[in-house]
Amino acid sequence: MKKILTLCIPIKDGKVLLGMKKRGMGSGRWNGFGGKVEEGETIEQAVYRELEEESGIKTGTISKYGVIDFSFRDDPKELEVHIYKIQDFTCTPFESDEMRPEWFLIEDIPFSKMWPDDIHWLPLLLEDKMFRGRFVMDKPSDENYTSQILEHELEELLEI
Repeated sequence: MKKILTLCIPIKDGKVLLGMKKRGMGSGRWNGFGGKVEEGETIEQAVYRELEEESGIKTGTISKYGVIDFSFRDDPKELEVHIYKIQDFTCTPFESDEMRPEWFLIEDIPFSKMWPDDIHWLPLLLEDKMFRGRFVMDKPSDENYTSQILEHELEELLEI
């Protein structure tokens, strides 16, 4: 059974907003904003809810760019992550219990302090290219350990 998740990358004035994960899976890593889709909620509703909860961003138009299936070697559960970009928001992001947001120039994205798959698909999103992928990792990344990619597939799509 797949667990449906969202991930959204805010982009403004040539900069990318990432959040330092303060707790939970991926703590100590820079990431986009997102999380699980709750019962009775659409994927798009979950994107907006998670953005607001984690960064304070409430408005703007989201655009879907990708879907990636993730799994870990010793866990039968698969994570289906729907990846979005938001560009036309006006509020100032703020720190939440879960994330500490920070702006990065596109050329300064801290890939070495992110999940190892990000360097594969994030450049596609930044170039407005749509994609579908699958990554199998050994175990989750945290502040002390970087996941190892055991298998991966990633393809560009004309539409998603």
